[in-house]
Amino acid sequence: MLAFAIIYLVWGSTFLAIRVGVREVPPFLLAGMRFVAAGAVLFAWMRVKGTPSPTRREWAAAALLAIGIFVLDYGLVFWAEQRVPSGIAAVMLATIPVFTALSEIVVLGTQQLTLRLALALLIGIGGVCVLVSRSQSFGEVPINPKGALALIVAALSWSIASAFTRKAPLPASKPMSSATQMLTGGILLTLTAAVLGEFRDFHVQAVSRGAWFALAYLIVAGSIVAFTTYLWLLHHESPTKVGTYAYVNPVVAVIIGYFLGGETVGPRTLLGTLFVLVSVIVITTTPAKKQPETPLAEPLQEVARE
Repeated sequence: MLAFAIIYLVWGSTFLAIRVGVREVPPFLLAGMRFVAAGAVLFAWMRVKGTPSPTRREWAAAALLAIGIFVLDYGLVFWAEQRVPSGIAAVMLATIPVFTALSEIVVLGTQQLTLRLALALLIGIGGVCVLVSRSQSFGEVPINPKGALALIVAALSWSIASAFTRKAPLPASKPMSSATQMLTGGILLTLTAAVLGEFRDFHVQAVSRGAWFALAYLIVAGSIVAFTTYLWLLHHESPTKVGTYAYVNPVVAVIIGYFLGGETVGPRTLLGTLFVLVSVIVITTTPAKKQPETPLAEPLQEVARE
């Protein structure tokens, strides 16, 4: 119960921590600091335990995946949270299973389009439309269009990158694989921050304790503690039970954003969240139907959001 509480509450609360952090630290730089630190700690821990260091080929594969998962996904999420409430960001990212299912049907051919799946996809897309609509805001302030677009691209990027993990020559150890991806992703995010000129706008002495606490929370609680707990749960509970974090995290994020972040929760947010969660639950509980004619008909490897 404690382990489930950790992945539910901690991962759900990281969205507000991101929003607090990006108020004072440039987004790509903040994301880079988070994952360099978390990846280095996890990498060192696995090496102490005797896990072999990744080969050059595995480092290269991790770096390639890190572009989609960390630079495009996390980088855009941190950037978007300068403009979009943390609860909305969490709900938008909950659409990842929707985009993953679409890629399985349209691109990879590993899933068949059934009536159940089609309805779930339509509901999920409808939820996104409700959240980003500027004409039907139901009395709420419209979402920043650039932030909304960034979150959609982030969800798409994660979905596409996760599809390639099954082909990538990553370390056999899942914790070492995650450490490698986090470390390379953090380095690439930091380089992106440098290219975008974020270091020029960053002054350490101007950052408040609250922002530093948010970063420490993202590193320790969000990436190290919660992810380690997630791996432990995978060995003690069914993947279906563990996967329920995908439904709970957005709800937790919306609630925490409302009570602790002062974010508005109105009819549009509630309706869009309901649509997305119904879609995700239906999609993730729909048995995969393989296409025997194609060699690509394999289940996608699950990728855990740190």
